Amino acid sequence: MIRHWLSCPVEGYLGSSYGETLASLLQTPLNDGTADGVIQKMREDIPILGTMSSSAINIYRVNTQPDRMELLIEVGNEVIEVSI
Repeated sequence: MIRHWLSCPVEGYLGSSYGETLASLLQTPLNDGTADGVIQKMREDIPILGTMSSSAINIYRVNTQPDRMELLIEVGNEVIEVSI
């Protein structure tokens, strides 16, 4: 579910705001609230995530090369890697 959500552009479904563009996380510090907004939208779009505690979903950013970045989205005990 989460991989599908990550691959959908915002408003990718007609009449729905489902999906997220993770490019918004590229140039902003994760502690400015942008990552929290992404997590909140993920909870709204994927209702089962709303049943999880607030500490069960986290986003981490790792610089892997001079021009590459990897986002790690932790949901429960699963870590999903997203290269940007």
